[in-house]
Amino acid sequence: MSEILAVQRSSAEAAQWEPAIDSAYDLLVVEIEGCIAGFLAGRTVCPGEHEILNLAVNPDYRRRGAARSLLAAWLSTRAGQVFLEVRESNTAARNLYKSMGFQEVAIREKYYSFPLETAIVLRFHSC
Repeated sequence: MSEILAVQRSSAEAAQWEPAIDSAYDLLVVEIEGCIAGFLAGRTVCPGEHEILNLAVNPDYRRRGAARSLLAAWLSTRAGQVFLEVRESNTAARNLYKSMGFQEVAIREKYYSFPLETAIVLRFHSC
């Protein structure tokens, strides 16, 4: 878990929410060069509805497909709707999510703190 926390802390854009890596949630990791380069934490809310709570990749390992592979692996095992929130300023993540079929469906004003920022709610529908 310490490697996952280190990835989260190195990713200012990611939610700094330690419960998201609790064993009560589904957790995927991606390794590059023998190191945990990134992780995705999510959960099933109810049958057919899922939520991605946190996705982070260590800045040293970005632009190598780690986030895309984590998302693809997680989505491939979930049928129904998948929701997530992303910082409005996180253009790279928003572009990644859109390229994978997520659609912006809502805005949550002042959702994030440190710094205070609006969240964009995204939805993906899988068969």
